[in-house]
Amino acid sequence: MSHDTLPRPAATDERPERPQPNSRRRRRHWTRRANPLSGLGSAVWLVIVLVPIYAMLSASLTSQDKSLTGNPLKPPTDPTLDNYNTVLNSGFGHLLSNTVIVAVTVVGIVLGLCVPLAYVAVRTRTRWSGAAFRLFLLGVAIPAQAVVVPLYLLIAKLDLYDSLLAVILPTAAFAMPVSVLVLTGTLRDISEDLYEAMALDGASPLRMLFQLTIPLAKGGISTVVIYAALQAWNGFLFPLIFTQSDEPRVLTLGLFNYVSQFGVNIPALLASVVLSGIPIFAVYLVARRALIGGLMGMGGK
Repeated sequence: MSHDTLPRPAATDERPERPQPNSRRRRRHWTRRANPLSGLGSAVWLVIVLVPIYAMLSASLTSQDKSLTGNPLKPPTDPTLDNYNTVLNSGFGHLLSNTVIVAVTVVGIVLGLCVPLAYVAVRTRTRWSGAAFRLFLLGVAIPAQAVVVPLYLLIAKLDLYDSLLAVILPTAAFAMPVSVLVLTGTLRDISEDLYEAMALDGASPLRMLFQLTIPLAKGGISTVVIYAALQAWNGFLFPLIFTQSDEPRVLTLGLFNYVSQFGVNIPALLASVVLSGIPIFAVYLVARRALIGGLMGMGGK
């Protein structure tokens, strides 16, 4: 029998079922969506965050004679913008400009000093770098209230009292220990192979800092920017102790404009709080992607 006459297997249309490439991803996505506890916890946390904000916004739109009557969670029956006009016409622009100067300068000082310090602490294995890093760790445990009297005497000796520098320098100094700690942890996550590859190409340490370290540490840098800006924006102790006149006054001290001997203008006070919180919230919106990426270990990419 020739090969041409051999029986051939019958053709069939059945084909093996191929696994769908996205099936596992869909199952994980469905598992995340089907977790009721996480959804309940997120809803509770959202209520905890939004209720005070809603109450503050509602009270800022209420007239002063109705601020202490009725349900604080009830929407205002006759909303008004007079409180915001009162705040804007009582020197709010001057307070805002001073606070912006303090915050931007503090962030610049902290980044300009802490990024090189963290880079040296990670890349240099000498006794001096280790001692400097431990010194900054010691600064985390020292509260500002414990050294406010020596700081007052030092600022008076330097003839900086009642100026913005009297607020900027201590604020930046007390923001640096935590900033160095955060940046050191971020820089240690950068692979050693990347440094070795740039060293083989003849890169100097300064070039490694600007072309490798800083781009890969955007998450940690964003965290430090937000932390230092919040410390400067919400600072109250240093402006209260180290300033006296109206010229270097910042937003936190400006809230006293609505507190008198006979009462407190609660709607105007809350309107001032709302207006003062908008710029720092905008800073968070700008840096949130790099911040979340750094917290997830993605290096801000």
